[in-house]
Amino acid sequence: MPSDVYFSDMRTRSGRNLLDKVGTLFDKAGLGDLIEKGDFVAIKLHVGEPGNLAYLQPPIVRTIVQKVRARGGKPFLTDSNTLYAGQRSNAVDHMISAVRNGFGYATVDAPFIVADGLHGHDYIKVPVDGKRIKEARIGSAIAEADVLIALSHVKGHEGAGFGGAIKNIGMGSASRAGKQEQHSDIKPKVDTAKCKMCGRCVKWCPAGAINFAPGRPARIDSSKCIGCAECTISCLHEAIGVNWSSSELAGFQERMVEYALAVTKTKDGKCGFMNFVMNVSPDCDCAPWNDVPIVPNQGILASRDPVAIDQASVDLINAAPGLPGTRLSGAVNSNDKFGTIHKVDWRIQLVHGEEIGLGSTSYDLITIR
Repeated sequence: MPSDVYFSDMRTRSGRNLLDKVGTLFDKAGLGDLIEKGDFVAIKLHVGEPGNLAYLQPPIVRTIVQKVRARGGKPFLTDSNTLYAGQRSNAVDHMISAVRNGFGYATVDAPFIVADGLHGHDYIKVPVDGKRIKEARIGSAIAEADVLIALSHVKGHEGAGFGGAIKNIGMGSASRAGKQEQHSDIKPKVDTAKCKMCGRCVKWCPAGAINFAPGRPARIDSSKCIGCAECTISCLHEAIGVNWSSSELAGFQERMVEYALAVTKTKDGKCGFMNFVMNVSPDCDCAPWNDVPIVPNQGILASRDPVAIDQASVDLINAAPGLPGTRLSGAVNSNDKFGTIHKVDWRIQLVHGEEIGLGSTSYDLITIR
């Protein structure tokens, strides 16, 4: 049976701005109905790695916070610590990054709480009994919340092809150990012909697995590599990539999906999703920069089904005209834009999500003006 996905384009007019549309979509999708008075409501988002400007803007988040408060809920913003050695790998740096990117209490009217604690060790084990994962390690603040509202900036991703609602809650709710478990098959390799020996990848590697011999290209010690793959986006010269085998590709995405299922299992159906198909950058917001969008802004979607909302989001992107002068290069008319950029079969996450009961790839798109 198709799931309802509510959609509004980016057009605005006098008396009807984009924040108005966000509020209407929240209501039409019934996300407020998930909230009872006194519920702790986790608003799951990505506050952006400092230097990246493609993340969701704080006024949009504040609109959702106000909707939650109007229903008697107790909203808080949340995300878990990163596996890579950026500026969000511990709670102190993560909270500073959130404030610097505009997510202070005075702006969004809600506190930001790091879901898995100071060092990423604060998690709850959630039984899944999936194909890949038997027990997921979910950040405690997310697992213990009564309601989850996931706000996802849809963009490309070097491992999953794209990131939407599924990646936001599957990867984004996992503790650092949970993230490592999901990435366990990923082993990046260095293209020695492209390596400029700048050392940037060394600084980003949390495991100390990358080193240089004098005057020689970078080398990755596979015995130390934990598979976080962040070196692939930290390299400015595209000298590090992941040579995915079909089993590795499937394994990574399926583990991510099963973690997303674990999150929903903690909520007894009280999960809502909003996807923002705007500033569709080719890489994840974890990079401390963002490349130009690959398609024009398409709009905002809301649903209770994470698989359906992600399927609808990718369908909109693939149907949109590609923008020249972007990572699409000469393939602006591609009907598989993320596959063109990352050479990754992103459909795996949607198919597996449907197989395990996370949601449906079939949807009815209901347009709200």
